[in-house]
Amino acid sequence: MGEQVSRWREFADRAEGSEYAARIAALHASGVDVHGEARMCASLVPATSRVLDAGCGTGRVAIQLSEWGYACVGVDSDDSMLSVARRASSSVEWLLADLVCLNRSTPALAKPFDLIVAAGNVIPLLAEGSEPIVMAALASLLSPGALLVAGFGLHPDLLPIDWAPVDLVMYDRWCTDHGLELVERFSSWDGDPYAGENYAVSVHRRP
Repeated sequence: MGEQVSRWREFADRAEGSEYAARIAALHASGVDVHGEARMCASLVPATSRVLDAGCGTGRVAIQLSEWGYACVGVDSDDSMLSVARRASSSVEWLLADLVCLNRSTPALAKPFDLIVAAGNVIPLLAEGSEPIVMAALASLLSPGALLVAGFGLHPDLLPIDWAPVDLVMYDRWCTDHGLELVERFSSWDGDPYAGENYAVSVHRRP
């Protein structure tokens, strides 16, 4: 397969890492809760669990979980984002890589994970056609009984691109094809029940 360009790189109005971090900091200072993803992850697996933050950006989720006692690895293909993450925390192992390329031969990924989280619209912003490959890679990094948690928009209003390339039927099929079964689905990272909303947080398990 030739090199593919993600929708994040090709179509989204991307911010540099420092600019993105400043936006999050401003939201946090204004009272907006910016740790919902981390709290949900913490509700699903106990502290000391091994967690992979896939498409970690500036590391907000991994850093928070690390502060709560989780052993975290953060991976992203945007070096400007990871530069911010590295400055913010040395307790998380940061990895510059495309999600398509993840495998157990990388030392940081050699030991399986108890939970993998893909927050921030990671799945719909992958390169077109790469989604099944990424799902296979993520599934292969989970230990038996471990969880994959992904949240993403199902409507352009909730995405940084002007269309919604992934729906739940497609996403569930990719998960099922690689041995993952749906456990729960929510409409937010606060755990609100899903009833057809335009945003979904899906929890799949490797049996």
